[in-house]
Amino acid sequence: MDAAAPGFERVYRDNAGLVLGPLVRMLRDVDAAEDALQEAVVIALERWPVDGGPSNPAGWLLTTARNRARDRLRREAKRGGKQEAAERWMPSSAPADPGEVIEDIDMDMIEDDQLRLIFLCCHPALAPEAQVALTLRTLGGLSTPEIARAFLVPEATMAQRLVRAKRKIRVAGIPFALPGPEHLAERLDVVLHVLYLVFNEGYAATSGDVLVRRELCGEAIRLARVVSALLPDEPEATCLLALMLLHDARRDTRTDAHGDLVLLADQDRSRWDGPQIAEGAQLVDAAFTGRDLGPYQLEAAIAALHATAFSAEATDWTEIAALYSVLARVAPSPVVELNRAVAIAMADGAGAGLARIEQLAGDGALEESYLLHATRADLLRRVGRPVEAAGEYRAALRLVGTAPERRFLERRLASVAEGSG
Repeated sequence: MDAAAPGFERVYRDNAGLVLGPLVRMLRDVDAAEDALQEAVVIALERWPVDGGPSNPAGWLLTTARNRARDRLRREAKRGGKQEAAERWMPSSAPADPGEVIEDIDMDMIEDDQLRLIFLCCHPALAPEAQVALTLRTLGGLSTPEIARAFLVPEATMAQRLVRAKRKIRVAGIPFALPGPEHLAERLDVVLHVLYLVFNEGYAATSGDVLVRRELCGEAIRLARVVSALLPDEPEATCLLALMLLHDARRDTRTDAHGDLVLLADQDRSRWDGPQIAEGAQLVDAAFTGRDLGPYQLEAAIAALHATAFSAEATDWTEIAALYSVLARVAPSPVVELNRAVAIAMADGAGAGLARIEQLAGDGALEESYLLHATRADLLRRVGRPVEAAGEYRAALRLVGTAPERRFLERRLASVAEGSG
């Protein structure tokens, strides 16, 4: 991707998932589909600045990628004496000129292809971490470094993981198809986790100059709607959609006009998306059974309490802390414990929350997470220990990924340093 091309990365992210699905169906190979898309991207970088961007970028990229793949396949087929098979795979009716876009692209088929691509990437023959990484790469349009940060592993490790996953699909002949009804539910957990990670990368980016990447949030919500519609009686799928809607409803208030971070308590709630909150809360009410609760049901219930509170002061932190306690039993993780500590601090006082944070810090699981240090710093600040708070803010600054969060931490560090001076 050419970083010097203005706005091109955004166009690529918006359309990569739309284009890759049909290409995988046509070529029956993820690597070949990605290669074809990359060739189309190179041509776009050459032509769009001169000719102007097309009105239908997805159609342009799909047409161009299909043509390039068709030409390559025909050349290889001629060498192997398989021209007839090549013609069946890549119809000769495709436009030859990369500037000539197929106008009658069936968007319903493209959406079906995206769903098939999700389940292809989440096939049980692949390791769970590979399933998630590959779907983030193909459907979310995330780069290998971004996925590596999401998994807290080196970039080289993630690159190898992706290569092995694509090779496994090819060698094992994993079909590009939806699983049968008897296997659909059992593969849902990984699919939901994938969409959850895609949304999180959009809602709270791991790096870059902006905190919120709208296109990833929108893509995750769209795909969550597809999965929820496919399995309407699955409460976890419904609540994942609700969770996304409730968080996404306040994304425009998470940063100010200068792109600086605005904390939840300071956000202008009148600017939150009321209809989206109403939809999310209604989905939670319908799917929150009160028994055999899954993690997305619990997280959505917590998000609903935040989103429907009229003010920060009116937030039911006691109930939120209780829900986090249940979530810690259902889906234990250091991040859940960190959020639970914050809720306890809000419900029972900063000292109570800090005691939980100290226990969590002692485990060392989040030592490389800026969120642990930033939370610890805030609670130390609130209990009147500015020197220790300053040290934790410095530790957080060494680990933080986005510019808005960095600026926020720098301001907090300056305030406690001044107070301790």
